[in-house]
Amino acid sequence: MNFIESVKERAKNDIKTIILPESMDERVLKAAEIVLNENIANVIIIGNSKEIKSKGLSLEKATIIDPNTYELTEDLINKFVELRKHKGMTYDEAKRLLLEDYMYFACMLIKDGKADGAVSGACHSTSNTLRPALQIIKTAPGVDLVSAFFLMVVPDCEYGSNGTFIFADSGLEQNPDSEKLASIAASSAESFRLLVEEEPIIAMLSHSTKGSASHTDVDKVIEATRIAKEKFPQYKIDGELQLDAAIVPEIAKSKAPDSTIAGHANVLIFPDLDAGNIGYKLVQRLAKAEAYGPITQGIAAPVNDLSRGCSPEDIVGVVAITAVQAQSKK
Repeated sequence: MNFIESVKERAKNDIKTIILPESMDERVLKAAEIVLNENIANVIIIGNSKEIKSKGLSLEKATIIDPNTYELTEDLINKFVELRKHKGMTYDEAKRLLLEDYMYFACMLIKDGKADGAVSGACHSTSNTLRPALQIIKTAPGVDLVSAFFLMVVPDCEYGSNGTFIFADSGLEQNPDSEKLASIAASSAESFRLLVEEEPIIAMLSHSTKGSASHTDVDKVIEATRIAKEKFPQYKIDGELQLDAAIVPEIAKSKAPDSTIAGHANVLIFPDLDAGNIGYKLVQRLAKAEAYGPITQGIAAPVNDLSRGCSPEDIVGVVAITAVQAQSKK
C-alpha cells in the first residue's frame, strides 16, 4: 500500500468533516465525489446548491451550505464581529466577508465546531486560503509559528523513509530567521511522525556542510541547528548539511563523518522559501514525485492549501491528510 492509500485508510477509521469552499471549481467537486464514494471524510461544500447539483456529480452525501440562506449565518456574523472587534471589525464588514469570501465562512464554521478542517487553494492564492485561518482559527496552543511543508513521495528511491520526505518550509515562511527555522524543524518533525508514522530525522540544509563555506546565510543555519537541538532534544537534528550529505550515506561519511543524522534524513528544512519551493518542484517534475501540499502546521485546526495546478486526485490526497491531522486534534 502506497503512502496516500495508507493515509486514506487511517482517515476512514475516524471520519472527520472537511470543508471544501471552492465550489466554483469543478476539480473540487470531482474530488468531493471521490472522497464521499471512498468514505474518506464527511464533506461540506460551500456554495449555491442548484449550481453545484447542476454539474451532474454524485454529491448526495455532501452537505451543501449556501451562506446566503444558511440558518446560522447571522449567528456566525455576530461571532465573527466579537472575535475581531479588537481589530475594528464591524457588522457590515463581517457580513460582507462571510457572504463573499467562502474561506472566511469555512473558518467560522470550523471555529463554531461545525467542521474539523478545510482544504482550499485550487483557484485561490495561498494568502486567500491562510489569512482567514490565521485571523479566525489562529495558532495551536504552544506553537510559535505557522509554517507549511510538502509531503514528497519519490518513486524507486532508497533515500529518506523509502522515498518519503517532508520539505519545509516550502509554502509560507519567506525568509525565516534562526529561531523560526528551529520552530519549523520541530513542527515538521511532529508532522512527519503523525503522517508517515516513522521516526523523523531532521537535516538543517545549507550550501555548506560543517563549515565548508563561510557566509551569513550559513551562520543562520548553524544557529538554527543549535537552537533546535537545545529546545527540542527529543528529536534527531543536525546541520548545517548540504543536501547530498543529508540523504546519501556514502557522501555523509566523507562530508560529515561525525554526524549520526547525515545520510539518513527524511525531514529536510530549507533555509528559505526560495530554496524550499524550488526544491520541491524540481523533485516533483524531474523525479516524478508525488507532492502533497502545501500542508500547514501550527494552526489550531487543519487548514490546508492546494497548488493551483492540482488534479482532483491531488485534492483527495490533501483531504485525507487534513482528516488525519484533524484526528490528532482530539
